[in-house]
Formats: sequence, C-alpha cells, structure tokens
Amino acid sequence: MKKGEKILFGIVAFLVVITVINFTVLETIRHHSDKPMYPILTHFVFSEEGKKGYEIYQQGGCYTCHRAVGSGTSMGVSLDGLGSKHDVNYFYQFLKDPEKTYGAKTLDHGAKPKDAAYVSGMPDKDLHLIAVFLSDLKAESGSSSAYEPPKGESSFIDAMLDMWVPDGWRSQFKDIRGSMKTKEEEGKHESGTK
Repeated sequence: MKKGEKILFGIVAFLVVITVINFTVLETIRHHSDKPMYPILTHFVFSEEGKKGYEIYQQGGCYTCHRAVGSGTSMGVSLDGLGSKHDVNYFYQFLKDPEKTYGAKTLDHGAKPKDAAYVSGMPDKDLHLIAVFLSDLKAESGSSSAYEPPKGESSFIDAMLDMWVPDGWRSQFKDIRGSMKTKEEEGKHESGTK
C-alpha cells in the first residue's frame, strides 16, 4: 500500500472504532437505565370510538406508511400527537376529501384503487371513527407534534432566538412562551436580568 492509502485506511478504521464504541456505550446506558433516553411527549387515551377507529387503521394497513401509537413506519406523516393540532371535524373533512383539505394531490398508496383519496370512499361511520382515533393522539407542550412550545424557559430556544432572529423581531412579534409563564416565573426572570 502507498503512504496515502495507509493514512486513508487508518482514518476510516479510526472512525469505525469510534462509532462502535459510541454505539456500545449508548446501548449499555439504554439497557441499564429505567428512564427513556429521550422523553416521550406523545400519548393517547382512546375513547370507545377511538379504539374502533384504531382497529380500522390497523386493518387497513395504514401503519405500513404512517407511525401512530409508537409503531409503524415514517414513510408518510407521523400521526402521533396530531390530535393536539386539529379536532375531529378537521380530521373527518380531511379523510372525506384529503386533496381539497391538503390543497394538493396526495400520494399514491400502491395496491389501493387510487391515491390517498381512496379513504374518502369509506363509509361515513368509518371515517368518523378514524377521525376520533386521530384526535385521541395527543402531544405535550414542547413535542415536535404539539401546537405549543415547551412551557417555561428554554436556554436552547433562547440561544437560537438570539442567534437567528433579526433585531426588530421582538418588537413586531410576541413570544408565546411568555404568555405561558406564571407570574412567579416572570418575577424570577426579571430579577435575573437586572
């Protein structure tokens, strides 16, 4: 081997060894800890109609493209937490006429008769049950699926705002995290900034 090839091979080998060590350490931590590595911020408590909608979701094989209740694939939109963004009526309207609600053509679903709009041909009762199922999939504040940002202060979000937001932004727009703070938190923040 030439000198350059040896150096390149050495660098690649070093990176592989570091990757294997990192993977081993993370797996060891994960298996020996009772706490999840990442907080789970989505949850569900199914109503009776929601359970029936979930059964229709499973029988239709929707999980082959969508993720819900912590399982499935991420080929399509993740459904976990969507119930915090929309209500039953929105989901029903979407299922009834997805292309109108989306404002664009939906994806082809392979073996089904046509694209995602095939769902609209289902009986209204089934559409309603699936809509209830989707509305039961909630997310806590701060989840990527949640409507609201995390409650309280976040040094990460503050650092990103300070770094990327134009100077005049704070005078033009309201940071909704401020409206979520209690008076006591606001007092602590004010005394800490003076």
